[in-house]
Amino acid sequence: MKIFSQSMSTIESALNQASLKQKVISQNVANVDTPGYKAKDVTFKETFQSAMNQSIQANRTNLRHFEFSRNEGKQTGVITRQGVSFNESGNSVDMDQEMSELAANQIQYNALIDRMNGKFSSLQNVIKGGR
Repeated sequence: MKIFSQSMSTIESALNQASLKQKVISQNVANVDTPGYKAKDVTFKETFQSAMNQSIQANRTNLRHFEFSRNEGKQTGVITRQGVSFNESGNSVDMDQEMSELAANQIQYNALIDRMNGKFSSLQNVIKGGR
């Protein structure tokens, strides 16, 4: 029997992604003055979009069932940002962009935490019998 719904693991995965994004942004900000440092990014959006464009392979027991297929895509990970301009020291960190991404990531993370808290509150309400 599964105690938690699939949404809990989805929220957990999204929180892990947001945490990874936070670490990458922090690395970029910390290395803003490091000569030759190349800004990094997390590939979650590209991975998610490619997964949405693919279908899943499953065993069909009836011809009326939908056909599924799956192609392996890229995994979420840290990549070096491409197509960015470099300053005179060869560094590609843009502080305005990093601060903007940091704020957006913080908003996403807080929304996910609020959603997770809502799930736990619902579970606690069920355990207490609605009291």
